[in-house]
Amino acid sequence: MNKTIRRASVFTLLLVFTLLIRATWVQFYEGRALADDKGNRRNAIETYAEPLGNIVVAGESVTGSARTEGGDLTYRRTYENGPLYAAVTGYASQAYAPTQLEGIYAGLLNGTDPRLRTVMDTVTGRRADPGNVVTTIDPAVQKAAYEALGDKKGAAVAIDPQTGRILAVVSTPSYDPESLTDANTAGEAWERLTGDPDKPLTNRALRQPLPPGSTFKLVVAAAALEEGLYASVDERTDSPDPYTLPGMVTDLTNENPDAPCEDASIRVALQYSCNNVFAKMAADLGEDTVRETAERFGFNDGTQDVPVRAHTSAYPSDMEPSQTALTGIGQFDVTATPLQMAMVSAAIANGGELVSPHMVGQITDSGGDVLRDYDDAAGTERIVSPSTAEQLRSAMETVVDEGTGSNARISGATVGGKTGTAQHGENNSETPYAWFTSYATSGSSGEQVAVAVMVEQSDAGRSEVSGNGLAAPVAKAVMEAALRD
Repeated sequence: MNKTIRRASVFTLLLVFTLLIRATWVQFYEGRALADDKGNRRNAIETYAEPLGNIVVAGESVTGSARTEGGDLTYRRTYENGPLYAAVTGYASQAYAPTQLEGIYAGLLNGTDPRLRTVMDTVTGRRADPGNVVTTIDPAVQKAAYEALGDKKGAAVAIDPQTGRILAVVSTPSYDPESLTDANTAGEAWERLTGDPDKPLTNRALRQPLPPGSTFKLVVAAAALEEGLYASVDERTDSPDPYTLPGMVTDLTNENPDAPCEDASIRVALQYSCNNVFAKMAADLGEDTVRETAERFGFNDGTQDVPVRAHTSAYPSDMEPSQTALTGIGQFDVTATPLQMAMVSAAIANGGELVSPHMVGQITDSGGDVLRDYDDAAGTERIVSPSTAEQLRSAMETVVDEGTGSNARISGATVGGKTGTAQHGENNSETPYAWFTSYATSGSSGEQVAVAVMVEQSDAGRSEVSGNGLAAPVAKAVMEAALRD
């Protein structure tokens, strides 16, 4: 073989080898990427070729599947009481990516989760029977929260402090997930929902942090007790009224000018929601101490999964002393979700320990065998000492029995709470946010529940907006339902 032929042969072999490498790359790498592409129609065809598994509340499925009228997508998702559970289930759509539990457990619900495959499934290559998601949601508590919020724009979260089980997650205004399930009609519904200024697709309970106002005073009080700034909730504080913000000439006043806020104890300051006390307390503690306490409760944690990833509740850093003082009353750049403020009350109610909040108890295969038990896996973390938690409970009960949280009183139960009215807009030009965070303990059974409610907008006049007026009655309805159930 002469040199020219030999070179041509080698070059040809290199070309063949290169083509084989490229073909292998396309088949196994780019092919996998194409198969996983959300825009690949074949994925939707496969997903909706059979009925999906279900999301379960108290033993009953709140989701289902129905046959479609023609087309290549054989089934579509259906929802029982869709608006009631939308903040929990999210939606599974033939046209859009799934959200909430539908998205997180998409593989389990459509049968592609490897944990579902049997030996015969592996041999035959068929898709496994889908599994189910068993939630911790209590239907009575969920319904009570949804109905109590009514036409208000807001949210509510209820947690069992002793187990971390989330009993209710409600965001209003809500929407019907079923309007988005059918590819033929989903586009029109999507335009309507995304164009709605009230943003019904936003999960306000988990995904919209707002200034928590005076409910954050519980965190500041916890820091003061834990750090020994004050020995008890009944020790008088060093708190002039009005309080001049550090380094400024601006006086911070109180909503009720007649309230006994000068040098008030923590109990009295929570009872009357004294701004001067907690602003000075935060400044005295310093931003690092307040932040460390807030972070123990869950602030600044970007990994809160319940299992939906909750938006981070924030406590700021690198502040001027005057700004640190304002954080003491839940303003400046402090933000929180209703989930976060429910966690604060849950930890206080549970003796200072926070059990990881979760709204999925188990996931199962099609036969009901448990693939994972989240109740058993829920971790517990000490947030504050038992003594601090006990003192804060006592002060929170005074808020409800004698103070600004009177609308949350429940006959036959011990209720502790904290109201909040947070400024909204530049110079508080918009309608304030109304907050209430609380816990209740049944006098007969000892059962507990922790609840946080945020009302972003209602038909109440600006002068009527308050945590006690708008949010506390919602919390009361939710707590009553939890203890009754």
